[in-house]
Amino acid sequence: MLDSKVASRYAKSLLDLGIEQKALEALIKDMSLITEVCNENPDFITLLKSPIVRGDKKKAIITEVFYSSFSSEITKAFIEIILRKKRESILYAIAVSFISLYKKHHNIKIAKVTTAIPLSAEQKQSIIAQINKTEKATIELEEVVNKDIIGGLILRVEDKQLDESIRRKLLNLEMEFDENPYIKEF
Repeated sequence: MLDSKVASRYAKSLLDLGIEQKALEALIKDMSLITEVCNENPDFITLLKSPIVRGDKKKAIITEVFYSSFSSEITKAFIEIILRKKRESILYAIAVSFISLYKKHHNIKIAKVTTAIPLSAEQKQSIIAQINKTEKATIELEEVVNKDIIGGLILRVEDKQLDESIRRKLLNLEMEFDENPYIKEF
């Protein structure tokens, strides 16, 4: 819990600096790179959190992995501060928090749609168009395929959810039959 608060403070500071220096686009690329590497390599996160690995080794690894790919000198300077403060264990959390703050700053909302089969490009555009009627934001569609819902879709935007899956409809129908007052009792 404390780490997430610290990470969000660092992310907020980086966002504010990016706005001030007009470098947000470069920073979002760099933070996305960090989250991508960490998501693909969970061992990298373990290494960053390890108290056994010395700080200079962590710095050498971070430099080797990221510095040639970073778009901004601000990111490099920021990472140097993180390393100096011995906060490399929360680097991934900082990057995730920064991406979240960036999306909030640019009014980008994530719409998670769950379907039984993959959506076509036209279906995705149709869903985004429907969401745009109620949400005044840029929508990023995140698609999840789950055969258990049988058909239909489950759409979630922030804390709102629309469940139009066949599975939900069958469950609702089953509950209606369970509450049938016309059952003849013997």
